[in-house]
Amino acid sequence: MITQFLSYEHDGNKAIKTAAKILKKGGLVAIPTETVYGLAANALDKKAVANIFKAKGRPQDNPLIVHIADYDDIMDLADYIPFTLMQLAKAFWPGPLTMIIPKSEKIPDIVSGGLNTVAVRMPSHPVARKVIREAGIPLAAPSANISGSPSPTTAHHVMHDLNGRIDAVLDGGECDVGVESTVISLADDKPILLRPGIITLEQLSEVIGHIDVSEAVINKLNDNKSAPSPGMKYKHYSPKTKIIMIKTENDEDFIDYVNSMKDKNCGVLCYDNETEIFKIPSVTYGQKGDYDSQAHELFDALRKVDDLSVQTVYVRCPVPQGVGLAVYNRLIRAAGFEVITI
Repeated sequence: MITQFLSYEHDGNKAIKTAAKILKKGGLVAIPTETVYGLAANALDKKAVANIFKAKGRPQDNPLIVHIADYDDIMDLADYIPFTLMQLAKAFWPGPLTMIIPKSEKIPDIVSGGLNTVAVRMPSHPVARKVIREAGIPLAAPSANISGSPSPTTAHHVMHDLNGRIDAVLDGGECDVGVESTVISLADDKPILLRPGIITLEQLSEVIGHIDVSEAVINKLNDNKSAPSPGMKYKHYSPKTKIIMIKTENDEDFIDYVNSMKDKNCGVLCYDNETEIFKIPSVTYGQKGDYDSQAHELFDALRKVDDLSVQTVYVRCPVPQGVGLAVYNRLIRAAGFEVITI
């Protein structure tokens, strides 16, 4: 298969129309969103959706998120619309928030991982919404990468992973957010946060009140449990290089520990302006204390880790609050839940 490279910057609506035409015919197109690039297919076409799993090497019990362009698009996808969804949609849509609700019969089981719910979001990226509108169909779109590897934030990341596996990549520039959307389940009596993102637990709580937090946000989900949301069950976001998280009370202990690995084929994932502190190869991912910048740069940094040609890379544990919870969630999965306390 030859993967077409479409450029919105150079070809504008022509690129949009080409992408939409491929999608309407049951093909796969990687499209930009404000979070990461998504591998899109017609969410109502079981065969097209099955090809997403094949191209990514993704387990089929891992549900997908359905992307819509306008609020009314959700009516055909849901069994009913919870009032809390309307409240949160008014506050955060279009934007990086996914809501899980009871699904309608139009949603194939392969999209929902066999569950009776569907995850829906309305991206704010103008190119993504133009493609959805032009295609005239809701799009199932997990991250456009090989399953388990760091999510793509540029079209070139997608080509690195999926060139020859999908029909086209639509280049819409670098993603603004850098980590996947926040996921909240509204399918039961109590709302529950399943995946943290740039829209924080605190922001959501201001709109609808108390929200429970799934234990799987920072802990490994049991193998015998179904994953109600993407990014919960399996190892995710991982480079080929082994990642180990370090939990410590202060930066000095982290620096001393990492520098003690000088002759052990190790590297470090650190903050901007810290590279001179460490005696081993390093990759930076944002400013210290600025979790928005860390989220924006994290996946690109995890891809660059493999260029260090080391066996192990160490990274300090973020504070799991606000956007820091999203950064922690991605790193703990990239590390396969391996944490050392010093």
